[in-house]
This record gives sequence, C-alpha cells and structure tokens, in this order.
Amino acid sequence: QVQLVESGGGLVQAGGSLRLSCVASERIFSLPKVGWFRQAPGKEREFVAAISRSGGRATYYADSVKGRFTISRDNAKNTVDLQMNSLKPEDTAVYYCAASLDYSRSYYSRDYNYWGQGTQVTVSS
Repeated sequence: QVQLVESGGGLVQAGGSLRLSCVASERIFSLPKVGWFRQAPGKEREFVAAISRSGGRATYYADSVKGRFTISRDNAKNTVDLQMNSLKPEDTAVYYCAASLDYSRSYYSRDYNYWGQGTQVTVSS
C-alpha cells in the first residue's frame, strides 16, 4: 500500500504562484507514474499533470495548465512537485496526488491506484 501526502496548498491572488509537493511512502522513483488531479466544487475530478518513470521521465499536462504548470520528480526528497505559475481563479480546487502501477500514459483517475487526501488551492481574483 502506497501512502501519498500532499502539501503546499493555500490562498493566492490571481497571477501568483504556488508549489505543491507529494511525498510517497515508497521510493518515488520506483513508482511508474505519478500524477496530479484536481476537483472543484460541483465538478468532476480532472487530470492536471503526470510524470512517468519510463525513458526520459515523460511529462504531460492538461491543456488548461500547459505552459503554466510544471511537474517534476525529486528522488532525493522523495517527492513529486507541481509548480503552478500564473494562477487563475478557475484553478481553485482541491489538488490530489495519485500514483499508478502502470507506465502507460493516462489522463483518467480510474487508472491510478493510490491517492492522497488532497490540498486546497484557492485563487482570488
């Protein structure tokens, strides 16, 4: 059982930045894929970004965050981080870290096996 704990959420003004971190109970580099999802009130959980262990540590993003968010893996700290820049009010949500035992690219929450409890991000206008 992999345990994931997110941190770094908070309140920020539009245009600001936040950095989220996800610490895993397993060595982070051993997990085939780690992703970030988010869920706003009244909406379904949606994919944000993911990083795969395979090859060149492939990363991929939702179109809504491409160019603003960066996902990275820090093996020394055992974390997967999400750097969020140029934040918008529509980025307001609870952000979840998730780990998958599968390498294949996936944007769907059903393909991730383990989940953290989430961290709140609120962007004010």
